[in-house]
Amino acid sequence: MLSERDDMRVAVIGASAGGVEALGEILPHLLGELSVIVVVHLPRDKPSLLSRVFTPRCSFRVKEAEDKEPIASRTIYIAPPDYHVLIEKNLHLALSIDDPVHHARPSIDVLFYSAADALGARATGVILTGANADGAAGLAAIHAAGGTTIVQEPAGALVRDMPAAALELCAPTHVLSSSAIAALLNKYTTTERDAR
Repeated sequence: MLSERDDMRVAVIGASAGGVEALGEILPHLLGELSVIVVVHLPRDKPSLLSRVFTPRCSFRVKEAEDKEPIASRTIYIAPPDYHVLIEKNLHLALSIDDPVHHARPSIDVLFYSAADALGARATGVILTGANADGAAGLAAIHAAGGTTIVQEPAGALVRDMPAAALELCAPTHVLSSSAIAALLNKYTTTERDAR
């Protein structure tokens, strides 16, 4: 029988330009038993205000990711500035100062590759608006591992480059508007909870 942690559903979300607006249509609407880890490209030399922005708007706990902390359900973890965030096989988070990827630290690809490795088919990867190709290869890795892959419709993205790059590398499970992404994530967690 699976333990709660063995059956944990984790969504990793990556965004860049326009990401705060897109996340505003997703994070406040999340319900159910889900853990969410978010990478947004922000200036590396300034504090992130994302947890402060989203805490009053979300029913989930919102916090910056910390090194070696266990992933908890109903929690949204925000990657801190200038650190990669990875998921370890024991479902703890790890922070890294390895070199930037796609000129970004935190990198969406780094998080997504670790999700594919640690979670396999239990991983859900989401690519939102952005101006480069970060996250496309990582999303393809989640897809290859049997996970669920979701891309924001490029036409609805503030900047379409990142979703378009993801669509070039893999055929995602879903291509949706940002508002529909939240509903889908809630459907997954509700269905899985009811099936237990």
